[in-house]
Parts: sequence; structure tokens; C-alpha cells
Amino acid sequence: MVFPLYDDNTDRSTTPFVNYALIAANIFVFVVLQQLGTNTHFTYALSTVPGEILSGHDIVTQSRVLTDPVTGQQLLVPGLAATPVPVYFTLFTSMFMHGGIAHIAGNMLFLWIFGDNIEDRVGHIRYLIFYLVCGLIASLAHVFATAALATDQSSLLVPSLGASGAISGVLGGYILLYPKRRVTVLLFRFFTQVPAYVAIGIWFAFQLVSGLGMLGGGSQQGGVAYAAHVGGFIAGLVLIKLFDRGPAARAPAY
Repeated sequence: MVFPLYDDNTDRSTTPFVNYALIAANIFVFVVLQQLGTNTHFTYALSTVPGEILSGHDIVTQSRVLTDPVTGQQLLVPGLAATPVPVYFTLFTSMFMHGGIAHIAGNMLFLWIFGDNIEDRVGHIRYLIFYLVCGLIASLAHVFATAALATDQSSLLVPSLGASGAISGVLGGYILLYPKRRVTVLLFRFFTQVPAYVAIGIWFAFQLVSGLGMLGGGSQQGGVAYAAHVGGFIAGLVLIKLFDRGPAARAPAY
């Protein structure tokens, strides 16, 4: 598996204030508001719930206690809390929340590596709009994929959250603007450099294959909303040229 570590930024001419602010906002929400994931009331109130988006109405459910049939261990599953804002607004609030430390760490690493180049290329305000629009489209892709593949109503009540969809849009824009940009990656146990189209292409191929696996049952596998990743990536590919303000000096490429 290819794991990106950093890219060539020798041609970057501006400070990516917006990218830094997005990273800081995600960390603040996770650490302070979500309390490192322990504040389930906040998380379940402002995550995107497909059933709420499709109906336009807030849905509140009771917490449940599930018992493992093998070990007998009991697990508390929090219910959906009342949403203090219009439910459609959760399409944005969910972009800034995460399910755990590994989740936010991986997302912020990808945003740190690839987001600054897009911001440098398109400008600060355009980059912010591009990021949010890609995240919105990614969330909607997840909602509609869940509705299309749901086998029962309970599937529509599973909340989703994370910056992955918006960041997938950033990756889609990056691979189109900088396909041959050198990216340092961890390939198995070795550090090496590959073109961006290899580093990001392998990532997208994994998302696509995993997403197609949804057809075998359910809209999520292992808690990962692959439809949001694929939808965000395609949105980035399609939209980046609308936000691109023109080529700048390029870093060395393959």
C-alpha cells in the first residue's frame, strides 16, 4: 500500500492560510467540542443522518444496549440526539467532526500534504469554496448511495461524519493540476518518490473497489463511507477547472 508523506512545494508562492485554518478547525472541533470522541451527544446531534436529509426532518432515537451473543459483553449504542440547527446544515457540520484519533490524523495528513498546493493555485477564497462544495457533494453522494442500497430503514439512521469527502475533492483537483508532481511515500517498508497520479491513483482505486463492494450489501463497510470518497473525488476532478486561475511556476516533475 502507498502512504503519502509529503510532496514537492518548492514552487509554492503563498502561505496557505485557509488550509491551516481548516486543519485547526477540525482539530478544535474534535478535541474541544467532541472531547476526543467522548461527547457522543454533540457528535450524534450534528452528524449527517441520511434519513434526516431525505425527509427534511430531525430524527431522535433512544440509546440501545446491545449484548454480544458470544462474550455476553454489553455495548451502549447512543441514539440520535436532537439537532439544534436545520438538518441540512449537518451536511457542513459533519465535515469538521471525526470518529477517532486515527480518523482525524489520516485526514489532516492528506489535507496538509495536498491542500496547500491547491490553495496556492486557485487562491484563498476560491479554495475555501472549492473545499466546502466538494464536501457537500460528497455528503450528498453518501446520502443517496445509502438510500439506493438500504435494505431497511435502520440503514438510513446511521450517522456519518468526517472531512474525507472534502479532502477527496482536494485530491481530485490535485491529480488533475499536478499529475506528475513528486510525492514522497512509504511503499510497504521503503521510502520512495512517485508521481502524484500514482500516489493518488492507487488511493482512488482502493476507494472505487471498496465502493463497488457496497453493492454486495450495505452502503458502508467497516464504518467507512466510500461513496462519499468517490463522490468527493469526482467532484474535485469536475470542479477544479472552474476554480483554477491559471498555471504558476511548476516544481520539478517526472
